[in-house]
Amino acid sequence: MFKMMKEDIEVVFDQDPSARSSLEVVLTYAGLHAIWSHRLAHAFYKRKFYFIARAISQISRFFTGVEIHPGAKIGRRFFIDHGMGVVIGETCEIGDNVTVFQGVTLGGTGKEKGKRHPTVNDNALIATGAKVLGSITIGENSKVGAGSVVLKDVPPNSTVVGIPGKIVIQDGVRVKKDFNHRDLPDPVADRCKEIEMELVKLKRELDFVKLQEEMEVAKQGRGMENGN
Repeated sequence: MFKMMKEDIEVVFDQDPSARSSLEVVLTYAGLHAIWSHRLAHAFYKRKFYFIARAISQISRFFTGVEIHPGAKIGRRFFIDHGMGVVIGETCEIGDNVTVFQGVTLGGTGKEKGKRHPTVNDNALIATGAKVLGSITIGENSKVGAGSVVLKDVPPNSTVVGIPGKIVIQDGVRVKKDFNHRDLPDPVADRCKEIEMELVKLKRELDFVKLQEEMEVAKQGRGMENGN
């Protein structure tokens, strides 16, 4: 247990450049408090002390702004940055070295039974405000862009952006954690640019056709004048 707590503190220093001391991290990082509270709640949940587990979860939610159902399975070195508004559902499964930012929802899509929440594999990163919904899988080393809504499986080594989420394959190259929220690929904007270029091309072709027609009319007019 203490080894895992030490790892949790170390990952804060790895992921957050504003962290200055272990004492500061232990006393002031709500995401860390939420993770530790969840581990306690999950221990009770596995032993079928559901009320105690849920009570711990709700108390943690009140103080941290992070709601993690005690049934969720979370791996090692999980990092919640800022944390406010994070929601993690009961049947979520989160691997090792996963990072999520504030406002992230790992939720369900309705009242279905059984496995109804996402599985997030190792080294994944889910950015601010993203919604990952349903019994889907986020592959290893993948990233979900800020504000995205993901409803389908994401293969490993991929980046997902947009509503609904669209996949940008990274050619099997491992995605690093130095994630820049400002430089996300935008497939919708790219498609709009393609359409705009097609419209410009069509306009040029149409202008050329009109010019040919005008020249033909003028030629016929001259022919009629010569004939007269």
